[in-house]
This record gives sequence, structure tokens and C-alpha cells, in this order.
Amino acid sequence: MPRAPKGFDFTGAMRAICADIARRLPPLSHVDVDRVAIGACRTRNGSAHGVFATLTPLRFAGGEEFQNVRGRRRRIEPILDSDGREFLYLLNFYIPRFLDLPLEEKLSTIVHELWHIGPRFDGDLRRHAGRCYAHGHSKKAYDDEMDRLTRDWLAADPPHHLYEFLQHSFEELIAEVGPLRATRWPAPKIVPV
Repeated sequence: MPRAPKGFDFTGAMRAICADIARRLPPLSHVDVDRVAIGACRTRNGSAHGVFATLTPLRFAGGEEFQNVRGRRRRIEPILDSDGREFLYLLNFYIPRFLDLPLEEKLSTIVHELWHIGPRFDGDLRRHAGRCYAHGHSKKAYDDEMDRLTRDWLAADPPHHLYEFLQHSFEELIAEVGPLRATRWPAPKIVPV
């Protein structure tokens, strides 16, 4: 019988947290975490500044699978799960930068990215009115709302073991559990059909 690779399954642990957040927070109940590809990207340097996580929609605006550009039909190259079913979103965490945040900022980052998933769960983003469709008219108001939702999740008493590993920095976590194992997904490309 083959042995499982040593180390900590970061992707599995993040999937479990995302599923619990979607289950406990009514505004995120539309999120089917099984249809979200979750992975990690390595940051180029140890800088604390930059992107902590990203959510990439795998459909065009309105959940459209295809788009015509200059007379050519295109689609976003699908990312498939192990059963051959298409994911609708790609959620990546940037390591070690994400893991070096304080615990509540890590949790708020997760909620922030899940909030971007459109309420129709059709592969498109949640779109706010106005020019700044991703975060609305005020990034500060958006961040305050994500912090409130994070506090709501913690107040719902999720199992501590789900997010206990997030109490550690990157270096502390590696010292505690060994190397991290995480799925790395290729960047989705727009391809002609």
C-alpha cells in the first residue's frame, strides 16, 4: 500500500475552513466549495506587502460560458476536479505572505475572497454598482463588512481544530507540521473554441 506524502495538506485544510464558513454564514450559503478549485501560489519574496489571496471567476460576466471577441468565439479554459466536473472559481492563497498575517486577518481574507463569488454561483463575480464593481464605492466599507462577517463566523463557534493551524506564521507552521502540500493550478487562459 503506498504511503501518503508527508507534510501538512494546506489545500484540504483551507477547503474545510471555506466549507464551514459557507455553511455558517447565511450571506455565503450559495457557495458550493466543491465547485471551487483551491490552491496556493508561492510568493517571490518574503515581503508582507502584496496580494494575500485571489478569486478568479471561470466564466464571463453573467455566468456566460462563451464570449465573442472580434468575431471569434472564446471560453475560459476549464479546470476540472478528479471526477471531470468543471470548477466555477479558482481560489489561490499566496504563501508565505498569507500565512504571515495575524489570525483574524487570515480569516477575513478568506471571507473577503468567498464574498466575491456571485450570489447566483454561476462562475461570475459578485458585481457592485458603479465603476468599482469588485468592492463597491468604498474599499474601507467593504473591508469593515468582511471583518464583521469574520466575527460572526467566529461567534458561531466553529470547531477550533479547523483553523488552529492559521494561528501560526509560515515558519512556525512548517516547524510544527513539516512541509506544506498544496495544489497548484495553472492560470486559466482564454482560448478559442
